[in-house]
Amino acid sequence: MSNEKFKQRAQLATLRIGGALEILNVLKTFGIDPDEVLTTAGIDPDLFDNPDNLITYATRDRLLEHCVSETGCRHFGLLVGQKMNLHSLGVVGSLMKTSPDVETALRSLVNFIQVHSQGAAMALKIEDNIALLMYDTVAPVLDASGQTGDGAVAMMFNVMRELCGSSFKPVEASFAHRQPDDIQPFRKFFGVPVYFNAEHNTLVFSRTWLTARPEAADADIQALLRNQVSGLQAKDKLEFPEQVRNVLRSALMTGISSEEQIASLLSIHVRTLSRRLEQHGKSFHELVDECRFELAQQMLKKTTLGVNQISDSLGYSRASSFVRAFRRWSGSTPGQWRDDQSSAD
Repeated sequence: MSNEKFKQRAQLATLRIGGALEILNVLKTFGIDPDEVLTTAGIDPDLFDNPDNLITYATRDRLLEHCVSETGCRHFGLLVGQKMNLHSLGVVGSLMKTSPDVETALRSLVNFIQVHSQGAAMALKIEDNIALLMYDTVAPVLDASGQTGDGAVAMMFNVMRELCGSSFKPVEASFAHRQPDDIQPFRKFFGVPVYFNAEHNTLVFSRTWLTARPEAADADIQALLRNQVSGLQAKDKLEFPEQVRNVLRSALMTGISSEEQIASLLSIHVRTLSRRLEQHGKSFHELVDECRFELAQQMLKKTTLGVNQISDSLGYSRASSFVRAFRRWSGSTPGQWRDDQSSAD
């Protein structure tokens, strides 16, 4: 899948305005009129009157670029994320708040993120004594995807504080872009080691927090909200290949990529998965290739990770296999593609 096709997907991928409202509030802290910036960016200010209105990732990307330019603040996205919380996630946030424990809340976020944002993928991975909450956009070729990732990790931190209480403290925070010139704003907000050039935007914390019970936990309200969110998910149901792609995108972040595993996550038999994809003129391996190419582009464009590291992250046994696949996808080697992107910026 070419860069142009990824940009086309970005034009279609949407999120609730509720997830972008804080952009305007941060602009105000700089003494800047948000309406002027919106107008300059070619965005109708009335769009922000209703938190349930939709905005494309490409439009928000354009807005964030204008905000960085107007304020001169290279960590603008981080400031936006610092103001976001469960309320920013709409009904999905309400569902999380009433969950019986934090793990249930986070799995609801992972499973229902498409209700809030059709341009994001999230995953929860548990390894030994730690848990990793990860976020990526489905359009890594967008210029401000790093700003979006910074905001997402900051929001994860606030969400965990709401679910666990003010004593929550992560182990580390990682960002899927090159290290900025000034990392002090990141260190100051998170209060733990921060790392850049990561494979994914990730908040790492002790798995013991997963058993914490949110203060607003309520089984009856939880059941009602789950029905409501499931109804919204059914209403906006994507075609089957896109449903598979969304599950794949999150699964690849945790190292899962086999057809059997994905079928299990979709609660269907592997033969059913294959047959339904064929009905849409798609194959499972084709979707895996597209998702891997998407992730590879993100890491090549936004980080300085080496080819071996990217290959391992994508589940290849040998770097040479990844290089051949990338050449098949893009027509050039990973190194040449990265150089071409740098020249274009």
